[in-house]
Amino acid sequence: METYGGRRGQSERDAITVEIGYALCSAVFAAAVLFGAVAGPALLFELPDTVELLLVRAGLVLAPVIFLARVVSVLVRFRTAPQPSQPGRTSPDS
Repeated sequence: METYGGRRGQSERDAITVEIGYALCSAVFAAAVLFGAVAGPALLFELPDTVELLLVRAGLVLAPVIFLARVVSVLVRFRTAPQPSQPGRTSPDS
């Protein structure tokens, strides 16, 4: 990305769009897996009412937390990716 208020090129905008899409899709998957792992037994088996309620509510609380954590971690990792020391140069000896 260019600094000092420069405009981003089309390839940089495309890369950001792809990274946001990846972050959202992987976060939805992680949240769904977590919800299924936590609340799944309550939905599949006959458990006492308090246990069922506790598991479903725990899944409903933890799933959005995992979703947000995954989105933030992917986007922060993308933002802090190493940038070339000299933009436009392809190798250190050029």
